[in-house]
Amino acid sequence: MESINLEDLKRFTGGPVEIAIHDAEGGDQAPTVNKTIKKVQSCPDGTHIRFYFDDYYFLAVPLASDVIETETEWSAFDPESGLHYTVKKVQTL
Repeated sequence: MESINLEDLKRFTGGPVEIAIHDAEGGDQAPTVNKTIKKVQSCPDGTHIRFYFDDYYFLAVPLASDVIETETEWSAFDPESGLHYTVKKVQTL
């Protein structure tokens, strides 16, 4: 697994993506949501990466997370919280 690279994540901006967050045990989880990522940037204190959906709302993923990625999917696991974060490009017709 590798660490988070901000430049690699910019390929997910501007198009539709599915976002999922679940715990390591596979228990209760929030439903997958469809969003468009407006921008990706580091938080001011440098501990998280932020996926902005507009000028206000964002998803923050710890920079210390372990990352697995393909061309269409990015997944991060935060060992401290036990959460998995997944961002997947949605194929449009």
